[in-house]
Amino acid sequence: MTEIREIPLQTLSAEPTTLADLAGDKVVLLVNVASKCGLTPQYAGLVELQQTYGQRGFTVVGAPCNQFMGQEPGTAEEIASFCAMNYGVDFPLLEKIEVNGDGRHPLYAELTDVADAEGAAGDIQWNFEKFLIGRDGKVLGRFRPRTAPGDATVTGAIEAAL
Repeated sequence: MTEIREIPLQTLSAEPTTLADLAGDKVVLLVNVASKCGLTPQYAGLVELQQTYGQRGFTVVGAPCNQFMGQEPGTAEEIASFCAMNYGVDFPLLEKIEVNGDGRHPLYAELTDVADAEGAAGDIQWNFEKFLIGRDGKVLGRFRPRTAPGDATVTGAIEAAL
């Protein structure tokens, strides 16, 4: 398995990075996000997690994805503007990436091998699927799209990781 924190990424502003560069030794909640999805209001919960746990060594990282019914069609500038104006997003955002299929980003090639609480691994089901990654790069939890950021399973896993 590749070290997840060292897989090459690009920020939304097209700067080369890795999760290690973005987060340092913080616990990361990586989420594939979209601006025009029924689950888009989860941004508010992600911002709340960032505010609640950010000072304790935690960060959310958003990965915009347009693979689910074209629900993230915007440019990098449009995505950044939408997130800032509508939700006050202050956590890092990556470039728009693919999470499934032949063009799946190497980061998600690693993450989709991880099973959720019910033991199911495989493709990302929809926008706002969440992965909790520990300081050591190990995936500590996978939370399906309809699991809200403030759900006790998510916050409990974050608390345990911090």
